[in-house]
Amino acid sequence: MRAGIGGGRPAGPWIRERRPRYAMRRSRLIENASLSSNPGSLSMTVSHTLTFTLLIAASTAALAQTDDPLKAAAQKAIQTNPEVTARFNAFRAAGNEVDVARGAYYPRVDLNADIGRSRDSIDSRSPKDQSLSRTGMGVSLTQLLWDGRLTQTEVSRFGHARSSRYFEFVEATEQTALEASRAYYDVLRFRRLVLLAEDNYVQHKVSHDQIQNRFKAGVGRGVDVEQAAARLALAETNLSTETANLHDVVARYQRVVGEAPPEQAVLGNGLTQGLPASTSEVQTQATLRNASISAAVENLRALRSQSEGQRSAFQPRIEARARGNEGHNLNGLQDQRREAAAEVVLSWNLFNGGSDQARVRQFADLVTQASDLRDRTCRDTRQTAAIAFNDTLKLVEQLRYLERNVVAIERARDAYRQQFEIGQRSLLDLLNAENEVYTARRAYANAEHELRIAYVRTHAATNTLTAALGLSRIDTGVLPEGDWRAGDDAAARCPITDAPLATTPRSELDARAKALADARPGVAPIAAPAPKPPASR
Repeated sequence: MRAGIGGGRPAGPWIRERRPRYAMRRSRLIENASLSSNPGSLSMTVSHTLTFTLLIAASTAALAQTDDPLKAAAQKAIQTNPEVTARFNAFRAAGNEVDVARGAYYPRVDLNADIGRSRDSIDSRSPKDQSLSRTGMGVSLTQLLWDGRLTQTEVSRFGHARSSRYFEFVEATEQTALEASRAYYDVLRFRRLVLLAEDNYVQHKVSHDQIQNRFKAGVGRGVDVEQAAARLALAETNLSTETANLHDVVARYQRVVGEAPPEQAVLGNGLTQGLPASTSEVQTQATLRNASISAAVENLRALRSQSEGQRSAFQPRIEARARGNEGHNLNGLQDQRREAAAEVVLSWNLFNGGSDQARVRQFADLVTQASDLRDRTCRDTRQTAAIAFNDTLKLVEQLRYLERNVVAIERARDAYRQQFEIGQRSLLDLLNAENEVYTARRAYANAEHELRIAYVRTHAATNTLTAALGLSRIDTGVLPEGDWRAGDDAAARCPITDAPLATTPRSELDARAKALADARPGVAPIAAPAPKPPASR
């Protein structure tokens, strides 16, 4: 993202909408408050179906009923974004894998047919050499009796893999809703920044033209014209930069949502409902609810089942087999027309070059690696949730200061302009004040939108974003998240602890400032002049 020259830093996230007093005077630069609406919240619908097409139709109907452009954008994204649909199809494929593994419990029935000619030579037979034409057809049945619990562990493995794909799908839905919301707020942000840059250009253009007219009239200096032209060029650069940034975020919005952003969009108050009350609470909720952690736990369980299945190589495999065949000269035996057999077959590998033992050690290490990845995912999620929630707190405080900054610098700019008109201020003072007004407004706009994004990030970290937005997620109706528990497989190296910051209280900083001011040599107050004695007559 490009940064405008002379622009202020984004101040970070906050909690409730506060419109500064300057916004009432400059409605062109800030979204008009009359654009805000009171959309009804969408009820969270749960569709128990695996038919993706029907769910898309239901989501489209719900989308048509909402008048909130943020909800509409997020709903459009989660129902059409390829990342979400890819995860959904991966989940459905994992369900089929479970059925593939479960098929080993059932008998295998094969139909065999053959036709050919055989030739053999037997010394005790006369004639010694014989050639026969043969045909045959038969049915064979094979039933697994024991395979060292390999089938059982495979069914368990694919079941956990299916659960992992499900939670990955849920996480993809949450992240797509997050990206759609972020793109929506960024479009609003840079639309406002373009308006601020346009107003900044207009103000500098007016100053430049006034100075140029004075110079042409012979009452101004040439250096003032050059200085005003330089600041005008800087304002043009800022406008070009903000326009390019707006183009970039619009392109990102189209990538995530799949369509152009709406012409009429409102900032709103943000998703303040349902937020945790403290940092420890948000970390606890993220650890318990976040779908990426659940997916990592299920991946660990899948690998553990696969590791247990590797020990089946040390046990025999027992099968029951039955077959029946009919034909002519079956199996190359003259005049044999029918054959039937039933048997129990045991096969047991006694030596395999140490490969089976090495494979057991391999999967033991993979299980340990999966535990490490689970703990890393938990730590990353805990960090993301803590930072997002702290941003919502700090940005509210920062917005109060930024509002005071905007109001104060606007008053100073207006005073500087009046003083410049009567020759008490230099042109440089006035141009610096204009640039500070633009920087202050830009910082406030950035912070205002970052706060809304911080709300969304906090909800996404705790897996509540789609519910907070009232969206219809593709629900499989098979794995209800409320019944799932990590149990003993919860992250072992992801403690939930508060980390208080050793910051200095504001009162102490004020006391230090006062002490420093008292210690500095100041200008002695000027005494009032003594009254003059009355003139003598």
